[in-house]
Amino acid sequence: MASTTSRKKTAAARRGLAPGLIFVNLVGALISSLGAPLIPDLAVRQHVSLSTAQWSLTVTILVSVAATPLMGRIGDGPRRRPVILIALTVVVLGSVLAAVAPSFGWLLVGRGMQGLGQGLTPLTIAVARSSLSDERAAPTVGLLSITNAAGVGLGYPVTGLMAQQFGASGAFWFGTAVSAGALFAAWMLVPRFVAPSPRRVDVLGAGLLAASLACGLLAATQGPVWGWASGGVLLLFCVAAVLGAVWVWHQLHTPHPVVELRLLRHRAVLTADLTVLAAGIGMYLLLSLTTRLAQAPPEVGGLGASLTVSGLLLLPLSVGSVVAAWAIRLTLARMPSRLRLPAAALIMFVAMALFTAFHQQLWQIVIVMIVAGLGIGVFFSLTPQLIIGAVPAEETASAMSFNQVLRYVGYSIGSALSAIILQAHSRPGKPFPDPTGYTTAGAVTCAIWLLACLVVLLLSPSRPADPPDEAARRSALPALPAEQSVSGSNPRT
Repeated sequence: MASTTSRKKTAAARRGLAPGLIFVNLVGALISSLGAPLIPDLAVRQHVSLSTAQWSLTVTILVSVAATPLMGRIGDGPRRRPVILIALTVVVLGSVLAAVAPSFGWLLVGRGMQGLGQGLTPLTIAVARSSLSDERAAPTVGLLSITNAAGVGLGYPVTGLMAQQFGASGAFWFGTAVSAGALFAAWMLVPRFVAPSPRRVDVLGAGLLAASLACGLLAATQGPVWGWASGGVLLLFCVAAVLGAVWVWHQLHTPHPVVELRLLRHRAVLTADLTVLAAGIGMYLLLSLTTRLAQAPPEVGGLGASLTVSGLLLLPLSVGSVVAAWAIRLTLARMPSRLRLPAAALIMFVAMALFTAFHQQLWQIVIVMIVAGLGIGVFFSLTPQLIIGAVPAEETASAMSFNQVLRYVGYSIGSALSAIILQAHSRPGKPFPDPTGYTTAGAVTCAIWLLACLVVLLLSPSRPADPPDEAARRSALPALPAEQSVSGSNPRT
């Protein structure tokens, strides 16, 4: 009787694993979206300037890019479940601290702790690959990747509404409740991962990568405040480049890299990484342009929308991203595999062409966001499949973590690029750009998507990346030290 009950509980846990992982993954996107809509309210409540309040968003990004590769490497071993639970616990505590912060400094500490939530996506994808059947793993992995983008579109209007009704503290208490629910779901559903031994962690490599990305992202986020030609911004970019070069050399010469760069020799992995970088740039260019245009007053060519309405404009992006999961099965599945990502780039080109020509009415923006959501959804659902089909099972979380970091880098580049273009079309002393600024930025984004389409078309594998056996995968890579290899496949729980 006891064994029967145990089997029923195990079967129920397996059925609930996929939706549980999607819910856990959604937390990272929701937590990250708590930053931008709250900046004006935080500036007033904490008695700081808008540029200072912007750090409540910047610190979360910096922590996430520093922690995600390390979480992915540690998660490629028996500590995967503990890493997920510890990260969610830190997110819950950070949300509480941000809600009750007695000063702006403590608020930044809480927001930094929330940044660990962004590292959950690669770990949940690794769990889906090792614990679900092949029939369920593929669609679940696609949804997990889409959820990260869709959650931003969902989180902005929810956060804006919470901030308008209850202030910043109410939004952070909402984040506390959501992350606590995700922690409970992970505790109940995420299985233990069985591996021969823990993987060694390249602490130096993790530190070099974190420092390089932090300097680069800090320069990108502070460029509009300090000035793009200022000494501080230029110095940060130079330091980021030097540290990045040192990190690459170190990864290629250490027996235990935090990111296995030699996997980039697989065209599928290289294509996936370049694709999410381009998608991140294009996505945040559109988001930045849309939110700026929506809140600008009509006399300067804006739409004069409130914070809540401008947040709701991002909701169609989430809807389009989720719909893309079904569109892939119905339409793109019949298309040659090497043409699917270029098709997604063309969809994004169409979205930005529509934005460039038509952005004078709210309903036009809604149509643009729906089309863009379809393109983003296709991108983010296909790229994990490329990586999973090319890398060993024990490298899944690490490879996906690096892919996730490149997505964050793309977000920052897109946000910075929109700020540069709009600032170039703003008159001295005027807070809003001329209407031509949005047209120019849209045209630049169209060019980016055409270039992305060409690059992806040239790089994409000529056939689907079906998972080969371990021996074939390893033979395609340079020889690794024997102690780094993990024999056998991941047992399914």
